[in-house]
Amino acid sequence: MSMNDPLGDMLTRIRNGQQARKPVVPCPWSTLRERVCQVLKDEGYIRGYSLQDLGGNKKDLMIELKYDQGQPAIRTLKRVSTPGRRVYSAISDLGVVSNGLGISVLSTPQGVMADHKARAANVGGEVLCQVF
Repeated sequence: MSMNDPLGDMLTRIRNGQQARKPVVPCPWSTLRERVCQVLKDEGYIRGYSLQDLGGNKKDLMIELKYDQGQPAIRTLKRVSTPGRRVYSAISDLGVVSNGLGISVLSTPQGVMADHKARAANVGGEVLCQVF
């Protein structure tokens, strides 16, 4: 069975894993998923991630979830741009998430990055998701 929204699937796995208080969530690997995990790690929303080789040209991302006093580090994780409705934003039109406490993850010509790094580099792009 084919998957229409691989990034949305990963975000849902993270939400479900945190709700079930899982320490690690497995997810099929893709370059985009790995780049988004790197942004989440850099911003402190997950502990980290690692690649697990399954053989036969298949890999899994093992995403280590982060908790603070039993509460998940991620309160909300929302997919913005979907395969059926792409959302692009110029850097001047990009709003703040939760009064600046959250981030937007963007796919730009310079790579996948958080909104504050995109503002510093003065590049816009596709708004992948919002995290708070």
